[in-house]
Amino acid sequence: MCLAIPGRIIAIQGDMAKVDYSGLQKQVNISLVDVRVGDYVIANAGFAIQKIEKKEAEKSLQLFKKSNDKARKRLV
Repeated sequence: MCLAIPGRIIAIQGDMAKVDYSGLQKQVNISLVDVRVGDYVIANAGFAIQKIEKKEAEKSLQLFKKSNDKARKRLV
């Protein structure tokens, strides 16, 4: 099982996009989806496989942040 974290497209050049994952930027192939700068995507193995709505992406990112914050508190 994998955990898919939404990333926001910040730049596009041809079939490749720079995607921001909360500060971590990765190059992702976008040839399989119709996207623009500012869109959110789910990527797997270097390919964007799904475009998701901004509201859904932001909700997921908030849940991941809350979960991460709880995990960090347990470690302290």
